[in-house]
Amino acid sequence: MEPPLDHATPSTGTPRARDLGLVIGTGRPGPHNAITDVPGVRVGHTTVRLPPDVHTGVTAVVPDLVGPHTPLPAGVFTGNGYGKLVGSTQLAELGTLETPVLLTSTLSAFRVADALVGWVLERPGCEEVRSLNPVVGECNDGFLSDIRARPVREEHVRAALDTASGGPVAEGCVGAGTGTVALGFKAGVGTSSRTLEVGGRRGTVGVLVQANFGGTLRVRGRTVTPGSPDGTGAEGPEPAPDTGSCMIVVATDAPLDARQLTRVARRAVFALARTGASYSHGSGDYAVAFATRPGGGPLVADADLNPLFEAVLDAVEEAVLNSLLAATTTTGVGGRTVAALPPESVAVQASGRGPTDAA
Repeated sequence: MEPPLDHATPSTGTPRARDLGLVIGTGRPGPHNAITDVPGVRVGHTTVRLPPDVHTGVTAVVPDLVGPHTPLPAGVFTGNGYGKLVGSTQLAELGTLETPVLLTSTLSAFRVADALVGWVLERPGCEEVRSLNPVVGECNDGFLSDIRARPVREEHVRAALDTASGGPVAEGCVGAGTGTVALGFKAGVGTSSRTLEVGGRRGTVGVLVQANFGGTLRVRGRTVTPGSPDGTGAEGPEPAPDTGSCMIVVATDAPLDARQLTRVARRAVFALARTGASYSHGSGDYAVAFATRPGGGPLVADADLNPLFEAVLDAVEEAVLNSLLAATTTTGVGGRTVAALPPESVAVQASGRGPTDAA
């Protein structure tokens, strides 16, 4: 039986961190508190499910202007390199992004890259393209999904790309986050954004995370575990240490070059520590950061980057929390079950100290 093809739409039934009074930092999010608040950035998901064995998918982050003839400035940072980030070496060497950034399951990354190449080559103006660097990140969702089946196919990739849209972004158990686990709880895709002034100009930075990493969840410095009174009350089986990873995609309309974007990507990986990430031996922790405006005026001076660094740290922390709150308890291959993070456990931490105004 073939897994069904499912286009994820934003859910309105699950609270996000801000809905529970948990405000990260002092910066203001964009209208959707999502990576799509950056002008010209769209997101698409295809969810592939065949319960109980298959829980996987693909997520596409699509900058409108990107292409082999119109590469965008970009940077990449590796926190721990136990991963298969297709296209990372050329991205690091040249500092340019030529394709959308796709996220999926570890053993499906190579099929996804091939499908992405085919999709780009069919774009208008690409008839004579002879070289292309697809960028595809991955997380190992093999704890809950039959990863060896490699169920993500070309039609799933094309659907995610073709249905990518602006506005609210579906989070949790959708697309590349369908089978992921983080910090002891069912996780998935999460997103957040900040509007800010950088270098005297208004701008936006947005992040999207595919959360699948180990460690102990921290909310405002307090731990929340599956067995704690504020967690689920029951311990579940722990994923093997070599099945971690987190992929982070950062987009901004601030005029930055590749070197500066690499600095931004570095802060995105640093932000995982706030949530309790363990950065273990078997974890692939990566961030790809790109700017949507190639040649968009004078670059921001390095000395003026601090507000952007702070915004990225806050947005990544919030995106991870959103990925956990939107996820649902999932029973996967082998009967293994991973419980969702109860919203009340985050609400308890939100009421403990710090700001409670969700505006």
